[in-house]
Amino acid sequence: MNPSGMTAAHRSLPFGTKLKVSNPTNGRSVVVRINDRGPFIRGRILDLSKGAASKLGFIRAGHTNVCLEKIG
Repeated sequence: MNPSGMTAAHRSLPFGTKLKVSNPTNGRSVVVRINDRGPFIRGRILDLSKGAASKLGFIRAGHTNVCLEKIG
């Protein structure tokens, strides 16, 4: 996974799938492309690159609740 790119890991979505990921706490959103598998931590469905997490404003927290919307 490219840490500075707008990418994410998901357990089952096809590679290349684009998602709009929004942080409901601050209203920020980014479009990411699925390019990896994971996360393998119970209760988590998406693992964002560092760049995407930074744009969404939760890089320091490490994780947060987000809203997902499939694009296309």
